[in-house]
Amino acid sequence: MPGLEQRLLSKRYRWLAALLLAITCLSACPRHRNPQVEYDRAWAAFQHGDLARADQEATSGYNRFHSLGPEWAWRFAILRARVLYQRGLNQDALTVLSSETAAGPSGELAVQKLRFKGLAYSALHDFPAAEREFDEADRRCAASDYPPCADVVSARGMLEMARGRYANAQTLFARVLTFARAGGGDRVWEAETLLNLSWAADEQTHYDEALDWASVSSTIALSAEVPDIAQKALGNMGWAYYKLGDPEKAEGMFVEAGKQAEKLGSVADRITWLVASTYVYLDEGKIYDADRSSRQSLDLARKINSPADIVNSLIVLAFVSEQTGKLDDARRNADEALAMARAVGNGRDNVYPLLVEGRVAAQQHDNSAAETAFQQVVQSPDTPVFLKWEAERSLARLYEDENQPDSADREYRTALNTFEAARCGLHERVDSRLPFLSNAARIYEDYIHFLVARGRTNDALQVADYSRARTLAEGLGRPCKPAFAPDPLDAPVIARRAGGSILFYALGEKQSYLWVITAHEVRLFPLTATRSEVDAAVQRYRKKLEGPPEILQASSDGSVLYQMLVAPARDLLKKEARTNNGNVFIIPDGGLNSLNFETLAPQPRRYWIEDVTIANAASLRLLASSRPGSGNLTGKLLLMGNPVARPADPDNDNQYPELPNAAAQMQNIEKYFPSDRQEVFTRQGASPAAYLDSHPEQFSYIHFVAHGTASRMNPLDSAIILSRDPAPKPGSGQDDSGRDNSFKLYARDIIGSRPLRAQLVTISACYSTGKRTYSGEGLVGLSWAFLRAGAHNVVGALWDVSDASTPQIVDEFYGELKKGNNPRAALRKAKLSLLHGGAFRSPFYWAPFQLYTGS
Repeated sequence: MPGLEQRLLSKRYRWLAALLLAITCLSACPRHRNPQVEYDRAWAAFQHGDLARADQEATSGYNRFHSLGPEWAWRFAILRARVLYQRGLNQDALTVLSSETAAGPSGELAVQKLRFKGLAYSALHDFPAAEREFDEADRRCAASDYPPCADVVSARGMLEMARGRYANAQTLFARVLTFARAGGGDRVWEAETLLNLSWAADEQTHYDEALDWASVSSTIALSAEVPDIAQKALGNMGWAYYKLGDPEKAEGMFVEAGKQAEKLGSVADRITWLVASTYVYLDEGKIYDADRSSRQSLDLARKINSPADIVNSLIVLAFVSEQTGKLDDARRNADEALAMARAVGNGRDNVYPLLVEGRVAAQQHDNSAAETAFQQVVQSPDTPVFLKWEAERSLARLYEDENQPDSADREYRTALNTFEAARCGLHERVDSRLPFLSNAARIYEDYIHFLVARGRTNDALQVADYSRARTLAEGLGRPCKPAFAPDPLDAPVIARRAGGSILFYALGEKQSYLWVITAHEVRLFPLTATRSEVDAAVQRYRKKLEGPPEILQASSDGSVLYQMLVAPARDLLKKEARTNNGNVFIIPDGGLNSLNFETLAPQPRRYWIEDVTIANAASLRLLASSRPGSGNLTGKLLLMGNPVARPADPDNDNQYPELPNAAAQMQNIEKYFPSDRQEVFTRQGASPAAYLDSHPEQFSYIHFVAHGTASRMNPLDSAIILSRDPAPKPGSGQDDSGRDNSFKLYARDIIGSRPLRAQLVTISACYSTGKRTYSGEGLVGLSWAFLRAGAHNVVGALWDVSDASTPQIVDEFYGELKKGNNPRAALRKAKLSLLHGGAFRSPFYWAPFQLYTGS
């Protein structure tokens, strides 16, 4: 209707102005004759998210002033209903509105009453009753466009969400957002509408879009001091992160949102975050926590008699029961959830319990019932994509158990097709695609095991490699394929071109594998250790490598890991060493990404670096196109470091002090390049802006001498610590709290700059390889960022680097490069010079540095 939206907006603001005028007029009245003061107190509590106090204030105001006339009786009654609805107490809200004895409200109050009755009916899944209330509200709004009429549009969106019509809801919420933003805008209204848009996007599996809406909503709500919206936005962000494959980040958000919801008295929101937390606990194997949170959510849902919350709690409790082998409980909970969902016609809620019932039937060897349930989930138009690929995976495993290999193979590939299409449907934002592959890790693992069990070991290797370094490869120009289509690989040719043997690892929950690829053959060695056993052993060894030498010398962990990971292929590697000079390329998996294989011990007091030359690669596909780099140091050098230390931070004890030997390290590098082929930025000149403005794509060698920081929660926020930019651009270089971080060269800045062509990037900084391992992608931090930016080889550090020993290893490294050695051989000789040199023999000094080959 032309002009309707603008009239709604102008009326909304005239109504607010009238309310303010009324407040002013009544402020001089005695308190016992001033219902407005009481109403404002209740409204303020509601606006600040203190729902329990708002309920008390509204009830008190009603009891005190309803006798003044119908208008005040309805204003307090409607506010009470609004608070109760927000708390999830929908039946109580209806009781308040239906039991009021005053004459029926008129005008705006009538529209408000109809709106909240409709919302309560919608939440209770009485959709015909909700429709009647909204239709009557629309009829009144057609006669006179009251300000609350815009809110009725939003309420209809909530009804569409409850019915599972998410695209319709999103269209309605988008209209409301236009209302909220027009004419200067109502920021709280905008935040609430953005929250609804986030919800609609999430239900349509547009998780990156949902994250964007929720993030903006959170920012507005926090600045406007509206904690109720802020906690909901935080939880929505957590759900988006969870579905994007980052449960670690999601868990903290769910827990915090739950605490805030409990503090604010919002039972419905607390239930939502308990259910969400349960899914994370299940994925992490925290069965006790999952059982506790699912039962708690169901108890609360039954207390407030919320059908939607009861269904969600029953579903997640059914998943918990199924995974813990309580199959009768799982079926009973799933049956109850399914019956409730079917009663209200919500197709989305049908498919979750169907998946549980299929899994229960499969465990009870009722294969026909299991297949029927899985097929229903797969074929339902209401099935979200992440549930669809889980149902397809379940079908594949069912066919595998039934010894139907052709059908199982087809379903595994179908599940991976579904997943890959969803992955390519994400925005081309690195933050979204990096963790997403973890959603398919179990499908890839099951399919690899299936192929190996049938003797198709080369096919299994091809599938395993397809799951590796996807985001890294896409950053180097390889398009995202919206289908599962592994590239043909001639692994021996790759080994021949690389000039060494390749050790390709695939760790699993029940079985792990090692493929050894030489110039002549591909051989598979099943490993005895599972993923969790390998990860635990690596972490134990890492702590000793970084600790006192005497503890390391007394440890057998290096020998244990060698026997676990390398010894099965020892004879083959020794035979090949005669023709490839002992060159070994490691393509790690899981926790192996944080292990330096050079430190493994084939014999007591002897490290593997003394026998072989090792480099790490992200995948066979990338290794096939890698350039080993030549010596002689031809090309230009970009050298940055020895920055000016930041002033002491009283809150942080200045965690980035001066590096006493940084200048010496830089001099050791400079001497290997003619002055006309080097560009050096030091002290105040060594800033992030200087790097970005230097056209780093023109340099063959790039070296940083500085502190580094690795972010586990947000790996692309890992940074090289340089000097503060003298004139940072407005708003740039700031973190979320507004602190000036213009002295940090972030990993996201590196991948966002022009593509590099450097033969070698060296980062003499602590933890420059990163602290977070992503499924299929490996450690993500500064080294990964430079590889994705196009560097052919990157040297980074797995842990703290010593300012005392690093100048020596760097001097030796460049000296070997000058002699014509390639980077991996040069780095090995530099490390051996420390290992055999006495003072810095401990791996703590030489082992953090690791070479990664890129494109």
